[in-house]
Amino acid sequence: MKKIINSVNAPAAIGPYSQAVEANGTLYISGQLPINPVVGKIDATEIISQSEQVFANINAILNEAGYTFADVVKSTVFLSDIVDFAGMNEVYKKYYQTECPARSAFAVKSLPLGALVEIETIAAK
Repeated sequence: MKKIINSVNAPAAIGPYSQAVEANGTLYISGQLPINPVVGKIDATEIISQSEQVFANINAILNEAGYTFADVVKSTVFLSDIVDFAGMNEVYKKYYQTECPARSAFAVKSLPLGALVEIETIAAK
């Protein structure tokens, strides 16, 4: 059974997709941009602050669905410039210290709204 998850504490989708979908005990969170849901735009300008906002958005969706960061099994990180990997990773390791999820990280040509980072997350119970 499929359940659509939406949190008012995370930014609304900017296209025809859901914030997250839960199916058979697995939560698939769409790539989260560093959009501040209070103002509806990206207000951070550097990688650490943008990464912190991305994780705040992921946390809001996890909480809405009844999951935690301990339930995360896979992350996919998209960076507009691979030189930002270290800064993103400094924030990332605050959330995953033991039993870390599998992860991929890629530099891409560009991200929506000029973001420096986007993170897609899968969690399972």
